[in-house]
Amino acid sequence: MTVAIIGYGRFGRALGSLLEEAGIDYRALDPVADVPGARRAGSMRELLTGATRVVVAVPVPRMREVLEAMLPHLRPEQLVLDVGSVKVKPVQAMNEVLGTRVPWVGTHPLFGPLSLAMAERPLRVVVCPNPLYPEAAREARAFYERLGCEIIEQTPEGHDRVMAHTHALTFFVAKGMVDAGSGVDVPFAPASFKALSRTIETVRSDAGHLFTAIQHENPFAREARGHLLHALEAIHQELEAIPPEAATPDTPSMELPALETGLPELKETRELIDQLDHDLVELLARRAELARRALHAKAQAGTPVPDPAREDAVIATRRAWATELGVDPEGMEAIFRAILRFSRRAQQTKK
Repeated sequence: MTVAIIGYGRFGRALGSLLEEAGIDYRALDPVADVPGARRAGSMRELLTGATRVVVAVPVPRMREVLEAMLPHLRPEQLVLDVGSVKVKPVQAMNEVLGTRVPWVGTHPLFGPLSLAMAERPLRVVVCPNPLYPEAAREARAFYERLGCEIIEQTPEGHDRVMAHTHALTFFVAKGMVDAGSGVDVPFAPASFKALSRTIETVRSDAGHLFTAIQHENPFAREARGHLLHALEAIHQELEAIPPEAATPDTPSMELPALETGLPELKETRELIDQLDHDLVELLARRAELARRALHAKAQAGTPVPDPAREDAVIATRRAWATELGVDPEGMEAIFRAILRFSRRAQQTKK
């Protein structure tokens, strides 16, 4: 398999790193991005010659012009995939430009450079089956599964409706909080805000064209924003109607659904513990992936494995963190020594 990537921006580079990890050869073309010499194609013809998979990783507004530039150099045995964060418009463009000449399928990798850098797993990809080429979805699935991804099949309209009420609204709220000056690194921020702070950082780190595309290119995003603004305005008006002296825990109009009867505090606490443990397992899985990356980097640099000095520094730092937080440093050291053993085993286990 040889992959051609058109567009070597942040996602194109991230996809290239996944391809390298999977041992898949690829070339890339981008007139403005810095493509490594060994991967750089000098022209569209050179890029597409011999490629079996063609990934179009350009902003959605540029999709049609890029497809038209590709068309003279494409062959029927190739498969074209887009990776746009919206699907109705890219699928429409591929249908109108490529039609039945070349197999194509719309896809949306639900991850980006930041999530890859943080070793977040699992990696998921939405694939929108193409009725003109029933086999295209199967081939796209096989391609992404080779990269270690899980596949979700969805129609373009179904995808964009879900994204409008999740992806688009999340970025919309986070952008509003950024513009309102909400702080991310406030030392006394409550736990409820910390969940939002990661999203705010994601919005800050993503390019402006991505935010615009999520909002403007998704045909259902405007409606979703309107529903959210209407709901927020209704909540605002309801709060304004309550006199300050009447805003008590017993205020009936603003009560949230009650917990089930029978030791509700214990039930809630156990649910929170379960969720936290689930998060810990996910974090340990990401740590294991980063440990494997570190082993690969050590092998390339000729650094000794294991590295006792690094492990001693890790333990000392974690003990200090525990002390600052009022947690038993001896217990924390025991936990992290177990984590280090876990990481060493993970380094010897291939994904």
